[in-house]
Amino acid sequence: MTNGAEFIRRELMIRMVRAFDEGNLEEEIDRIPIRIRPRHGAFSRSSVWHDRAVLKYRIMALLGYSCEGETDEARPLASYLAEMRRTPPSPENPLTVCSAGCDGCRPRMYMVTDNCRGCFSRPCEFNCPKKAVTVTNQHSHIDQKLCVKCGKCAQVCPYHAIVEVTVPCEEACPVGAIRKNEFGVAQIDFSKCIFCGACFRACPFSAIVEKTQLVQLLYELRDRGQTGRHFTAIVAPAAMTQFPGTIEQLFAAIKRLGFDEIVEVALGADMTTRNEAHEFLEFQKEGRGLMTTSCCPAWVNLVKKHFPAFLPHVSTTPSPMVYAAGIAKELNPETKIVFIGPCIAKRDEALSKENVDYVLSFEELGAIFAARKIDPVALDPLTLPNPASDNGRNYAKSCGVTKAVLDEIADEFPPGFQLDAKFIDGLDRKAVAQIRLYTMGKLPANFLEVMACKGGCQNGPCSLHR
Repeated sequence: MTNGAEFIRRELMIRMVRAFDEGNLEEEIDRIPIRIRPRHGAFSRSSVWHDRAVLKYRIMALLGYSCEGETDEARPLASYLAEMRRTPPSPENPLTVCSAGCDGCRPRMYMVTDNCRGCFSRPCEFNCPKKAVTVTNQHSHIDQKLCVKCGKCAQVCPYHAIVEVTVPCEEACPVGAIRKNEFGVAQIDFSKCIFCGACFRACPFSAIVEKTQLVQLLYELRDRGQTGRHFTAIVAPAAMTQFPGTIEQLFAAIKRLGFDEIVEVALGADMTTRNEAHEFLEFQKEGRGLMTTSCCPAWVNLVKKHFPAFLPHVSTTPSPMVYAAGIAKELNPETKIVFIGPCIAKRDEALSKENVDYVLSFEELGAIFAARKIDPVALDPLTLPNPASDNGRNYAKSCGVTKAVLDEIADEFPPGFQLDAKFIDGLDRKAVAQIRLYTMGKLPANFLEVMACKGGCQNGPCSLHR
């Protein structure tokens, strides 16, 4: 679903890349918000200056800085850029909240709209278990102090006059990691956050912002001639659904950005398949019961932070990204590795893996292509010497991991073994409640695939098409 948040996010990236390529990013960076929102032009929020303030914070995040960490509102973006070049900020906690952009949504409630006709039957009043609904002057009213938000009034209203008002970021978060602070602004509890990106996608004001390494990487790639550094792009399987043309044409486009080597993460997926499949067989031989997949970092974060006792049931097999990084290091031990994918949680995972230096999202990659007018369809395909299997490339789809793992060991199950494979397609509150039942042994299964994004990684929060 295309929306204004995506549009402005991508426009900012494109403008940053163009200014960088023109060699005037240092001079231009503080003017970008003004160019996007000129004094007498249209604006989206309360004023053009409000829009500019939000744009400034979004650029801070593109430089890798937390909006919450600002201590001087008058500090220019050029100063942040200069500091980033000297000492790049830590990529820890890859999400940040732009308080200037947060609307401070009203608390979740049910409210009566003007569609109410004050009808004679008054099902809203008669079906409310707490007597919170009354009708005055032919119009229903809800006493919010009595309302328990059961929604029965909305269900029975024949005019659909009662609606549920939600806080989108809070509703989207599957683990209750986001709440308002004392100023009514959204705040992320990183001790609970699994970096699934649900709040990032859900906020209508785009106040949840991703901290990125885009600008750092642009400088690194530009200066590689002087530094002599070697760069390898490891490309997630989800790339196959993101860009026009073939995957080989996409590899050619990525090569144009200055990468010396390209490795498919799907090759790492093949390695994950082999190891996870035989780990599953060992699980069953030892009578350890349910084993779950380990390739989705948001899912692994969920277990570590919210179901730690269940961790022994999560496969210890590394993710495809980790294996692909190992392949890249075998080709060149000194290479800098850049993972390209659709996932915010991969930024968090990369922080704990020594071989992955940068994470570049599909949105960022698309912005670089747009700024430099690189069209993958117009390029000759770049065939890699060691292409991945179809099963490895299929990891990006929900149940792709299950198919690959079970295909690997289809002929190795012991006689009489009954496979009971299940999957969780997207993490939300209902899914987390279902997972809780699996952790308690109340739902039957011996193999469980969990994907944080509905439909799989191809619909990740930083994908181009979802």
